[in-house]
Amino acid sequence: MSLGVHFAIDAETADRLLAAADDDEVAALVEGIEEEGIGVGHCDTDKAWDAIHRSLTDGYLGYANGFYPLNAVILGGVQLHEGDDYIVSLLTADRVRDVADAMADVDREALKAGYDRIDVEDYGPNFGDEDFAYTWANFTDLVVFFRQAADAGSHVIFTVGQ
Repeated sequence: MSLGVHFAIDAETADRLLAAADDDEVAALVEGIEEEGIGVGHCDTDKAWDAIHRSLTDGYLGYANGFYPLNAVILGGVQLHEGDDYIVSLLTADRVRDVADAMADVDREALKAGYDRIDVEDYGPNFGDEDFAYTWANFTDLVVFFRQAADAGSHVIFTVGQ
């Protein structure tokens, strides 16, 4: 499984991503964000992004599952890259605020209840107490990241690739 990263970006960078002509241009812009990192906040969710999404939605990994705004934390927003090998999702600043506000209400017990809804056969062999602890630790970092991004009026992209 690939590593997930959220980046807080400004409106100009978001506009350039939205205006990108094709997947190659999106990938090049994201690579620049990742490499330069100037003025860009980020939050690594490592491999926990998958369990976070499942825990905040309906236990499955999909773009349309769950309910807004919690389903937008990982895979929500505008999908900027088409393909199974690479994901780039963009949340506008107004959606970042919605997500930050909703995440603030998710405590450990609520995330655990969502985690317990995960279909183990669909998720894989890592399911269990140790994996939940890892998921919770990454989730709490993400809560802080989204609050800071919302307070700054930033847009957010989520990336994960093979």
